[in-house]
Amino acid sequence: MIKDNQKYFNRLHFFMDALVIAGSYMLSWYLKFEGPFADKSKGAHSMGFYFAALYFVVPVYLILYYMNKMYTPKRTQSVETEIVNVCKANVTGALLFMVALTAFKIQDFSRGLIGIFFILNIVLTLAVRCFIRFVLRFFRKKGYNLKYILLVGYSRAAEEYINRINANPQWGYVIRGILDDHVPRGTVYRGVKVVGTIDNLTEILPVSELDEIAVTLALSDYDHLEAIVGLCEKSGVHTKFIPDYNSLIPNKPYTEDLMGLPLINIRYVPLTNTMNIIAKRIVDIVGSFCGLVVLSPLLLIVAVLVKTTSKGPVIFKQERIGLHNKSFNMYKFRTMRMQNPGEEKKGWTVKDDPRVTKVGRFLRKFSIDELPQLFNILRGDMSIVGPRPERPQFVEKFKEEIPRYMIKHQVRPGLTGWAQVNGYRGDTSIRRRIDYDLYYIENWTMGFDFKIMFMTIFKGFFNENAY
Repeated sequence: MIKDNQKYFNRLHFFMDALVIAGSYMLSWYLKFEGPFADKSKGAHSMGFYFAALYFVVPVYLILYYMNKMYTPKRTQSVETEIVNVCKANVTGALLFMVALTAFKIQDFSRGLIGIFFILNIVLTLAVRCFIRFVLRFFRKKGYNLKYILLVGYSRAAEEYINRINANPQWGYVIRGILDDHVPRGTVYRGVKVVGTIDNLTEILPVSELDEIAVTLALSDYDHLEAIVGLCEKSGVHTKFIPDYNSLIPNKPYTEDLMGLPLINIRYVPLTNTMNIIAKRIVDIVGSFCGLVVLSPLLLIVAVLVKTTSKGPVIFKQERIGLHNKSFNMYKFRTMRMQNPGEEKKGWTVKDDPRVTKVGRFLRKFSIDELPQLFNILRGDMSIVGPRPERPQFVEKFKEEIPRYMIKHQVRPGLTGWAQVNGYRGDTSIRRRIDYDLYYIENWTMGFDFKIMFMTIFKGFFNENAY
């Protein structure tokens, strides 16, 4: 059995990257000055002058690759992450190249060559790394380059870990079994068996060929953690700790350093950052203003239809809970017949609700009734993208029934949102809706907002759950 040696593999990877960088640069020179579409006027510099730049280009790019974590273990790194890292390193390298030429006043150095090198180096680097991935996966399928793991502790964390390992056989991990004091020996979860108790570690570690120990203790067993980690470390086997508190801490926790004491923040909300708040608010103001201008003919037509087909006001105002648990009046085109406050509060709309007018049914089907909320966005009550706001009586109900429900009020509510474009609106599962809302809150980026806006065009305006 061939064991993976990360140190030697990284050295080989490092050497191959150096060859690719140098080869990309030389090929770029050839394409620029000697190829079929070359610029035959080589300018003021000779080939030797251009190639002398390699003494600086290769080391600088390798340092940038290292800084962008391109020599970390690749087993669990996604292709998308690697593409991003390669592109980031090359963008930085190209900018540094241009800055160096300007700083040292090097005249007539071909910028076209730098542009060709930028593209070629990204393409060839990614091609080589994809080839390496292919080769490694081939050998892993044949039973080579595998890593054997023992789990210590049966918990939700252990089950999640097993699920991910089973779903990604290309990683080359093989779980030998689980040790636990509470679950009976022989219990099997997705092909992984409980093979003994935690005390059996002292017998297993000296004789078994394990590559890693994954400590997956349940929260109730954390008093044994120090002894288990000490025993694993003493054996020399690489040890990982997979905490069993996903229900308490988000997917991407962040830490602070308090004079050497690490602090884990229970909830990371990017939109508590001042610059993120300002950037999102600018997009909301510009987007809502432009939306009102462009859609003003449609808004006028809908207002006339609502007014002439049923009694009552055109705009329906309803109290909702928004940012920091503050209430506001959310605007919608009225889609129901006039009703007393008690009837209105009985619940949300369901399929074939008799309170909905004929025009209102059409407006709801295509979410046109939501368009007056552009005024809420312009005022600052709402955002274009965010969790949907709920009525006070339901907020009081759900905060007692659904864990982490109130976290959604740490950001402005939205006209559309991640839950809505995934089909969770109207009379659908509140728990699933909150899961999507929390994912959005914890993973917010401006790009994520634009993605949701784009998806809303195709998924958000028409939805089978919009009654």
